[in-house]
Amino acid sequence: MTLLVLPLQLISDGSVVYAEALWDHVTMDDQELGFKAGDVIEVVDATNKEWWWGRIMDSEGWFPASFVRLRVNQDEPMEEYLAHLEEAQAGEENRAGLGLLLGPGLPCKEQMRTNVINEIMSTERVYIKHLKDICEGYIKQCRKRTDMFTEEQLRTIFGNIEEIYRFQKKFLKGLEKKFNKEQPHLSEIGCCFLEHQTDFQIYSEYCNNHPNACIQLSKLVKVNKYVFFFEACRLLQKMIDISLDGFLLTPVQKICKYPLQLAELLKYTNPQHRDYKDVEAALNAMKNVARLINERKRRLENIDKIAQWQSSIEDWEGEDILSRSSDLIFSGELSKLSQPQAKSQQRMLFLFDHQMVYCKKDLLRRDMLYYKGRMDMDYMEVIDVEDGKEKDFNISVKNALKLRALAGEEIHLLCAKKPEQKQRWLRAFADERIQVQHDRETGFSLTEVQKKQAMLNACKSHPAGKPKAVTRPYYDFLLRQKHPSLPTALPQQQVFMLAEPKRKTSTFWHNIGRLTPFKK
Repeated sequence: MTLLVLPLQLISDGSVVYAEALWDHVTMDDQELGFKAGDVIEVVDATNKEWWWGRIMDSEGWFPASFVRLRVNQDEPMEEYLAHLEEAQAGEENRAGLGLLLGPGLPCKEQMRTNVINEIMSTERVYIKHLKDICEGYIKQCRKRTDMFTEEQLRTIFGNIEEIYRFQKKFLKGLEKKFNKEQPHLSEIGCCFLEHQTDFQIYSEYCNNHPNACIQLSKLVKVNKYVFFFEACRLLQKMIDISLDGFLLTPVQKICKYPLQLAELLKYTNPQHRDYKDVEAALNAMKNVARLINERKRRLENIDKIAQWQSSIEDWEGEDILSRSSDLIFSGELSKLSQPQAKSQQRMLFLFDHQMVYCKKDLLRRDMLYYKGRMDMDYMEVIDVEDGKEKDFNISVKNALKLRALAGEEIHLLCAKKPEQKQRWLRAFADERIQVQHDRETGFSLTEVQKKQAMLNACKSHPAGKPKAVTRPYYDFLLRQKHPSLPTALPQQQVFMLAEPKRKTSTFWHNIGRLTPFKK
């Protein structure tokens, strides 16, 4: 917790007290004060130890005291002020003031670590209460009203919050065991985060579902009986005056706050402290959890685009692309030779996780693709081929690589126009295997509901019986993707060039244009 004595004392003396926001505060109520990390807030009332009343320009409202660090003025952070007090060879008055703030015999950095530890413990207990209130105050009551809610609706609104509640109770017990009540600065809590770093990944499902929860909830609260019901649940559980959507935002905020809290804890932990290495490792672990959640969110946002891409491909055969894949790794045009014909064909290749789809361009409508087949990348090995004579196909090749089945005689030879294109494809194939392995380790997969919904949305965009619009679906799809291996600084035109190699001008279209009414 931030120091309470100082703001009360200074405010009562008529001084202006400022606080610096450590974290973003997303407002849940019109009486709350929203701010971003780094904002400076004037503290008007600090009589309540949990919630303070503050002002930013013309806005006023309540905000959590644990979200801020006190500042003596707008330019000097609180810890610098305390350090000046500690170092100053001042008289008894300053010494007494310092003792009041820091307690007997505690150096400044250890007191700041105590504050952060206390804040982590305090916010964790408050969070558990929020989760309990949601599970027992809302979900339990909703399940009794089968006339108002289906299990599917409740799953959409509340996601896996009950699973999160069970985990967080176990996590808090671990923290309590490591918390040193007499000397909080000696607490060693870093190991608790490390022990449960995999368990925190359950937040991924909740965060990905949260937008759907908001949509479902907004539909229900348009009907008065649901508004009255939710308010009755809140009052019965004696919950604070925050709407249900505000409570449901809490887990999203919480998982984002852990790296910030751990960064603050590491800042005030001496390298010689027994907890230092664990806190440092815990910070990296929780940053990785946040990155994983963001990556899964991106993947789930992309499945609609992948389904729409598939619906734009003519003559599609076999299972849907989403049945096994959920991410486009790379794509481009290559010359493809396959045994036994060994005839070179220009193909547009789309490398997804687990499989690669290859298509043929329409001769006249170059933006239209025809499905020609796919390869199962789980059972293929990629071989770099040297320039010169290729023994399997008995031809001279340049900028080539080979895909060969691990079992059987299936072989495909792929040739690029330039050496850098070939190298880019080799990296892409390596990235695909890394992605698959990472998904296995983290347990990422699409649910059947997600797959069906994405394909259903794609079908709606192409109603049966109506011709598909002549668009550039796969180019648009490529440009919308965030390829992790492509430099994000590249302008779109350059990214487009990677997806669609430039062709030399041909007289073919000029000649055929004079003979037919078709246009390229």
